[in-house]
Amino acid sequence: MFFLRKNVSCSLRYESIPLSTPFEDLNFIVFDTETTGFQVSAADRIIEIGAVPVKGFQVQEKDLFQTYVNPKRQISREIKELTSITDELVKDAPKALEAIQSFFEYVESREAVCLIGHYVSFDALAIKSECKREKHALKNFLTIDTLDLIGFIAPSFDMRDLERYAMAFGTRIYDRHRAAGDALTTAYLFVELLYQFQQRGHRTWGELIKATDSQMRSLHY
Repeated sequence: MFFLRKNVSCSLRYESIPLSTPFEDLNFIVFDTETTGFQVSAADRIIEIGAVPVKGFQVQEKDLFQTYVNPKRQISREIKELTSITDELVKDAPKALEAIQSFFEYVESREAVCLIGHYVSFDALAIKSECKREKHALKNFLTIDTLDLIGFIAPSFDMRDLERYAMAFGTRIYDRHRAAGDALTTAYLFVELLYQFQQRGHRTWGELIKATDSQMRSLHY
C-alpha cells in the first residue's frame, strides 16, 4: 500500500561514494519522462516515466523500468500524435506521486549514485512539480545532464535534440518521444560519452562531477 509522506526522497548514493571511485564501478540510472506539454510547472503533467541502469559501460536493457502515469486530465491530440500515448493507456495507471515513489524505489534498489538525463532539467522539474502539487518536498535528487558532458567533450556542438546527438556520436536510437525509448537512447549516448571522457584521461567519480559541475543539478526542495 502506498502512503503519502511529507517528503519524497530519492535515495541516491553520491554522498557515500569516494571521489576516487572509477566511474565504471558506479551504478547510474538513466531516465526520461513524457508529459502532456512543456509547461510542467503549471498545467502540464507527467504521463510516462522510463529508466534503465548503466554500470561498467554496459546498459542493462533487461532491467528496464517503465510506468504510465494518470495525469488526471485529457491528453491533447498533439501529444497523442507525438508519443502514441492515449487517454486509454493512462486511465488505470498510478497517479503521479505513486508512480514517482515506485521509480525512486527502483532507483534505490539499484544503488544508483545519481540520475542521468538528456536536458535533464526538464524531467527534474516535471517530477519536482508533481511532488509540489501534492504538497510534498523532493529531497536528495542529484542529476547529471548528458548535455553538460557533451559540452566538456565536444564544446563546438550546439543543439539539444537527443536523436541528433545519438547520430553524431554513432549510438543506438530507440523509440522517440517514449520515456523508455528515450531513456535507452540516452543511456547508450551516455556510455559513449563516458568512453570518450575516459580516453581523455579521466577515470573517477570526482572527475566526472568536476566536468559537469557548471550545470550539475542537485535539487533540494
